[in-house]
Amino acid sequence: MTAIARISRVVADLDRAEAFYRDALLFRPVGRAPVDRMVVAALGVGSAEETVLRLGAQEIALVCFARPGRAYPRDSRANDLWFQHLAIVVNDMDAAYTHLAGHSGWQPISEHGPETLPPENDGVRAYKFRDPDGHPLELIWFPAGVGRAIWHACDTPTPFLGIDHSALAIAATLPALAFYRALGFAVSGRSWNRGPEQSRLDGIAGANARITGLRPSAGQGPGLELLDYTPPGRRNDHQPNDIATDWITLLGSASVSPTLLRDPCGHLLMVHRDGSTGSPA
Repeated sequence: MTAIARISRVVADLDRAEAFYRDALLFRPVGRAPVDRMVVAALGVGSAEETVLRLGAQEIALVCFARPGRAYPRDSRANDLWFQHLAIVVNDMDAAYTHLAGHSGWQPISEHGPETLPPENDGVRAYKFRDPDGHPLELIWFPAGVGRAIWHACDTPTPFLGIDHSALAIAATLPALAFYRALGFAVSGRSWNRGPEQSRLDGIAGANARITGLRPSAGQGPGLELLDYTPPGRRNDHQPNDIATDWITLLGSASVSPTLLRDPCGHLLMVHRDGSTGSPA
């Protein structure tokens, strides 16, 4: 059984990053502690501290290394192969965007505020931006009948509901799909996103992306999206302590101790034995 327990992202300043996710996106801090020594050993880049935050039933960890690596490249684009965003589901895009806009420290990716995609892309509304370290995020709103049923059943006093998926830029769909299928993911949807709406959303003229949605075999927790842009961007040579790095904590392997994997485009996964860390939802 495969499930995504948590998504970790490397930051330069733990207090600053925690404050942004807490205040601008209404994540709830759960706790702060040194990163587990077995995870640090698997990463191979020295000690680190993390703060775990929760939005709805999903968790992220913000990780600060004692010796941080390179900063997030300032000229990054959505087709660069280190691109990995978190898609945060909202029940009211205008309210969520207004709340975000009331806070500082982030930078827009999308060109003109929230974008409504055409009917062939289900009429989803979305907005992309970067956190204070440069990591990309997306606010996403699903119309009735689109997206997972849990998002339409949420009854919360805030517009931010939880994390639907993490989207990864890839160079080619077939090898990436074979890799993730071997880890227990199954295809949940496919689309071809292009046109002026997608270009404004991504901040890329002529954006053209083949998107493959994946769900873990457990059926719970966040999913993945493979973003196959034509043409692909620059290769991913980032190390685990570089600020551009995210990693996915994946449960369901027979591994006794955490094992670090790289997918065909360099994205990191930390594979644990089922139940050894976290709790998918």
